[in-house]
Amino acid sequence: MSYDVLNFEQEVIQRSRQIPVLVDFWAEWCGPCRVLRPILERLAQGNSEAWVLAKVDTEQLPDVAERYQIRSIPNVKLFVDGAVADEFVGALPEYQIQQWLQKALPGKFIKQLAQAEQLLQEGKSAEAERLLEQIVQSDPHYGRAKILLARLVLLKDPEKAARVVEGIDDAEFFEIVGAIRTIARLRDLAVNPGGLPASSAREGYFEALRSLSAGDFDTALERFIDVIRQDRYYDDDGARKACIAIFRILGEEHKTTIKHRREFSSALYV
Repeated sequence: MSYDVLNFEQEVIQRSRQIPVLVDFWAEWCGPCRVLRPILERLAQGNSEAWVLAKVDTEQLPDVAERYQIRSIPNVKLFVDGAVADEFVGALPEYQIQQWLQKALPGKFIKQLAQAEQLLQEGKSAEAERLLEQIVQSDPHYGRAKILLARLVLLKDPEKAARVVEGIDDAEFFEIVGAIRTIARLRDLAVNPGGLPASSAREGYFEALRSLSAGDFDTALERFIDVIRQDRYYDDDGARKACIAIFRILGEEHKTTIKHRREFSSALYV
């Protein structure tokens, strides 16, 4: 669905509280605007349940164009809950607009995801896991929910965690998916260490794996860093990869990450 805007407050701001509104700021004299318009209209027609297209002629509504600092057109802004959620400028090809929409549009289950995150903060892991399972089953392409579910089950069921993130190819999740796969492999090694190569670092590496498996990231990092100093490339550089994976799972602002980051860097360049 698409329409020309006459009352911006009602037709964009208020309406975006019920459904996302994609606003195409354009002008009759703008050649790229004429190229972009049919693409947006075609996409809007095929996604009428997810969002609507509103067209704002900057010549007819200059005050609106000024309010949203429209300096170049076409300028496309996505309004969600009364505010700009994302935007792009210029006549992009259709496939790029589709990719942009996939990232910019709020997920259908965004409220349920927020509820799952709240449950995790309250320590209600089992309830959060059930809710995340429901979201992922309903929307198998919801990457953010799959990442949260994989992180939740990573230590208790690494095979499931690795399975959950299969097929996620969004660049936004590249690093965290790699970290989940790395820790899933290490968690499996803690249970089945028979494949670990012989080395003076083997025992320390195994102890690090056991600490990781128990969820003791602080001790795991200490022991992995010791292994780096002792035998840097043991298990195909496994200790370095383990540290990076743990940092990514915890986040750069986590106190455990901050505590060990400097020692990790120092160990790499001894």
